[in-house]
Parts: sequence; C-alpha cells; structure tokens
Amino acid sequence: MPMEPLPDLSALSLAEIARLAEERKLPPVDRWNPTHCGDSEMRIARDGTWFHQGSPIGRQAMVRLFSTILRREEDGGYVLVTPAEKLDIAVEDAPFVAVELKVEGEGPAMRLAFRLNTGDLVSAGVDHPLRFEERAEGPRPYLRVRGGLEALVARPVYYELAALALADDAVPPGVWSNGAFFPLEPGA
Repeated sequence: MPMEPLPDLSALSLAEIARLAEERKLPPVDRWNPTHCGDSEMRIARDGTWFHQGSPIGRQAMVRLFSTILRREEDGGYVLVTPAEKLDIAVEDAPFVAVELKVEGEGPAMRLAFRLNTGDLVSAGVDHPLRFEERAEGPRPYLRVRGGLEALVARPVYYELAALALADDAVPPGVWSNGAFFPLEPGA
C-alpha cells in the first residue's frame, strides 16, 4: 500500500492541522505488555535518523511505521512494542525532531503547530508543552509528542520560536500556544 504524501503545512490552517492530528489513529502501545524479547538492533540518532544494525533506514514509510509502535518505559528507556513482543531501541536524544513550524495569531491568542520528521503533526499546548533545557552546547528545546515521547525542536525552528518570543517583549521571553505560555529560559 503506498504511503500518503505529507500535506503542505503552510497551506493548512491550524484547525485543519488539529483535525489531521486527531484523525491519526495510533496503536494502543500503552496497553500492550508482552514479555521483553531483546534488542531491536535499532538506534535513533540525535538528528532523527533511524538506524538498523548500523545502517540508516532509507525507507521513510518504515520509519513512520516504527514510530507508531515506539513507547517510553517507566525507567526512561525506549522500546518498540507489539502485542507479541517488546524490543529495546537506543535513542541518543529524543526520538522525534520537530522540523517545521506553523504559526497563527499573536500574543496569548497564538497557536503553534509542528511537523515532525516522521510526518506527525503536533499543536503545542497544555497536552503538548514546549520545554527548554540549557546545555553546554546551548539551549535544547523539546516538544512533548505523546506518552512521554518528545521531539527535539530543530535549530532553525528554535530560531523561529526565539524570534516570536523576542517580538512579544514578554518577561521572561517565551511563546504562547493554545492558551499556554512557554518561557524560553529553563526554570523561568
């Protein structure tokens, strides 16, 4: 079955993006508890590239499929889970990368939607908060996707967020989305 092409984010309204995100039915991985079966020999690199046995997975459809059965465990580890098996997967930073941003409105009425490297669409808000960590290499912004899984916000998208925050003159600097305020400074 061919993979549907990804919609053009710039041509969609945030209402359409929210509808598409709601319509996407994901497997109930939180309810599957098979016996642990071992290691998947898979890794998700810091840049969002998926690898199997050291080689990049070239088929985006496979990456999208695997991303739907990814789960974060209580101990912080990651697994690929089906009703029959559970396999460890190494994740260098976050399992997803937010690669594109769509903005509507301004100030407290602003709404932000992100496209992930897997094609998923996520609207930031109370259920999908943004958080910012300060690291030696600079700030690291993250977006909660689902069930303890996060997306690292790609550097160009972070710069868009920073520009929005600085244009608003809020103290501390931050961005609004769906009625929630997210300060860009960790711990602010």
